[in-house]
Order: sequence, then C-alpha cells, then structure tokens
Amino acid sequence: MIYQTKEELLIMAKQAEGKTFGEIDKSGRIKNEKSKGNLGQIIEESYFGYEVNSDQSPDFKNLGIELKVTPIKRNKNGTISAKERLVLNIINYHEEVDKDFESSSFWQKNKEILMMFYEWKPKIHKSLYRIVKAHLHHFSPEDLEIIKQDWKIINDKIRAGLAHEISEADTTYLGACPKGSSKKSLRSQPYSDVPAMQRAYALKQSYMTALVRQIIGKDKLVKISKADVLRKKTIYEILEEKFRPFKGMSLDEIASKTGIKINYRSKSFLQEFISGLLGIKGTKLNQVEEFAKSNLQFKTVRLEPDGLPREHMSFKNVDFDSWVRESWEDSWLKNYFEENKFMFVVFHYKETKAENPNRKLYFKGITFWNMPISEIEGRLKEFWEYVKNLLIQGVDLRPVKQKNGKVAVKNNLPKKNFNGLCHLRPKGKDGSDKIRLPDGQMITKQCFWLNREYIGDICKNIK
Repeated sequence: MIYQTKEELLIMAKQAEGKTFGEIDKSGRIKNEKSKGNLGQIIEESYFGYEVNSDQSPDFKNLGIELKVTPIKRNKNGTISAKERLVLNIINYHEEVDKDFESSSFWQKNKEILMMFYEWKPKIHKSLYRIVKAHLHHFSPEDLEIIKQDWKIINDKIRAGLAHEISEADTTYLGACPKGSSKKSLRSQPYSDVPAMQRAYALKQSYMTALVRQIIGKDKLVKISKADVLRKKTIYEILEEKFRPFKGMSLDEIASKTGIKINYRSKSFLQEFISGLLGIKGTKLNQVEEFAKSNLQFKTVRLEPDGLPREHMSFKNVDFDSWVRESWEDSWLKNYFEENKFMFVVFHYKETKAENPNRKLYFKGITFWNMPISEIEGRLKEFWEYVKNLLIQGVDLRPVKQKNGKVAVKNNLPKKNFNGLCHLRPKGKDGSDKIRLPDGQMITKQCFWLNREYIGDICKNIK
C-alpha cells in the first residue's frame, strides 16, 4: 500500500498503539523463533502492507520516511529506557568515502524515521509485546549539528584508511556499531589492505533512552548549546571553553567566584561542580540534553604533585558468572570501553599531604578520552582472557596470617602490575561482603580498575 501523505501514514501508525504483535501478525511469522528481525517485518508486511526489502531508499520512498521498530523497557526504579541502540543502514566503506553528509547513505535513508516503540518484557512471548507509541522523528537543529560532526568523524577514518579503528566511543549521538554474526564479519576498505569490521550507522542507546523519556515520559531536558554555535564548534570544544576560565583556581576561589557550595568529599560533588561551572546550578547532569543523549561518562581525577592520581580508577563490580559465560565479543568489558567516551574532570595538589595536611585542591581542567581499539583488542582483551581462564581453572584463595594476627585471604586474580593497564581488586562494604565464584568458592566482591599510572598519562595533555 502506498501512503500519499505523512499525515495519512502517521494516522495509520497511531492506530497500532496498544496492539500486540500477535494481534497484528497475519503471516504467522511471530511463531518462527529463529527468524531474526521478525518483529519489524511483521509491522512492515502485516500492518503497513509492503514487502520486506533491502532497498537503500527509505521504506516509504515517496514520503522519504524510514520505518524502525524498537524496544523500550521499564526499569526497577520506575523509569523507562531504550533497550538497545537503534541500528540503521550498513556502511559501504567504498561508497561512503566519496560522499558528503547530505549525499551520505545515512542521511538519504534516515532524514525522517517513523519509530514504532514496543515494550519488551522478560519471560513473556514476543507475540504479547505491545506497541506503546508511534512517533515520526525529525532531528532537532542541535541534534543534527552533532550528528553531522559524528558522521564526519566516521567518514574521516574511512578516508584515512582506518575503518578498522572505528569505535562507537569516537562519536556522540551517531555511532558506527559492529554489524555481523561475529568478529569474522569483515569487509574491505578503501586506502588500506586491512579488513575492517562490518558496521552500521546507529543512534546510540543513550540517545534513544533520552528520546524515549522525552516522548513517552515527557521529561524536560536543558540544552547547553545552540545550533548556530554547534555549526562552528564541537560539543567538546564548547565544554572546554566553559571550563577554561576556572583553570588553575583553587576550589575556594571557584566557590567565591561562582557561588557554588563545594564539598569535594560529598558523593554529589562532581555533579554539583560541573552543573555549577556550566551555569545550570541545581540541574542534574542527566537532565542536560547533550549529556543525556550522549555516551559521555564523567570521572573525577585528583593528581598528586608528581602528576599521578593518588588512587586507581574504579568502575563496576565484576559479575564472574557472566565473565565465564560470555564471549569476548559480548563481554561487558569490551562493549563498555568500545561504546563510551569519558570526560575526566581533573584537579591537582601542589603539595604532598606530608608537606601540608590542609593542602588545597586546584582545578586543572577537563580532558576527553576513549580507549583506542588497539588497546581494547590488545591489553584489555589479554586481561579479560587471563581472568576467564583463571575462573575456569578455579581461583586460588589462600588464607595468609598478617602481622596484626588477623587472617587475610589472598587470591591470584591479576594485580596492578599485570600489564600496566588494569586489574581487579576488592570493593565491597567490608571483607565479609562476598560473592560466589563459578567454582563455588566465596570471594570478597571485586571491582574493575584502570591503573593510576595509565590515567596519569591520559591527563598529561592538560596544560
């Protein structure tokens, strides 16, 4: 069926709201558990009445509208989120390299997207999943400028013969995600003989979650940048400019100048500091549109006078059962560092604690970082494989009597001197806060840490 106007198409789409896939399906496709992507195909064929195809044009060609069927989920805290990124079209490196943004396959296919959101629920058959919202998505002027910057980053790597080094963490809203059954899904690229992972354009899960919360949850977000500014500067350059006037100041000086109450021992210190310096005091970081939609993670770094952080940098506690069960390609560790960019908010001391117990903390600046693919596939993968082998063989837990007479349990999990990048170490309420290892032994909860020397090297580029 050909829809003559966008209004006609949207009226039809809205009529699907509240219906289950079982009610919509006329083809029996819902019964085929092995058919990938069949929920989208059910909407295409059984609801909108057109045949599934792999055409490079938008699904509703005469209207220039692409159709996407995508899941949301309800979280334990009552919020809603996108369950996954929104995968768009596959990138043909040889064709895309000669395009500009307006002629790119991304823009030609995805200028307008009819998004059909359905609610995913665990442990129910997909025939019971229900359409909750039909939304015709137009990119806002601000979003579009950031997406143009993202597209250029991806295309610049293709033009440089570095398609094999593309990472989702390179970009802000628009990613280039792996698309294939395994790491063997490789494609040739121009200007290099190195095969590159097949990738597709995708709107990141963070972008989709913010969108879902705006459309369905009616969340209000605060913008810190305008489209006319974003045409000249990246969001990272804008953030750098906003923080630059405070470089070199002590926290007391910043508090005096801005009126921010600064208590760096508070758990909410980083959030209060960033929102205060951005001029949006009292606004949570997840209420800032550019942060909510991006994959940007925030970390505080406090450097000693020798330029090294006093502590290693912690991330999440380890799920050892998942570590054993998952492949490297599906692992949290690989995907987390491949998908996320970090903004390090860096402070430094001018004196050691021994020299001055009441020493002041000074703001050094911010720096943006994401782990290079070569590092992810190098030392990080080496670390992950080493831990997995240990877990399969059984972790060696040994009681060791300390000088104070107490008994500590030592283990042979990789320590900070393993490969210079990362290690595991305890992070629980106390020594009795334990989890079960795959072999049945109990161990104090362990956390993933990046080595402080590695973080110190990243922060060296702040002048």
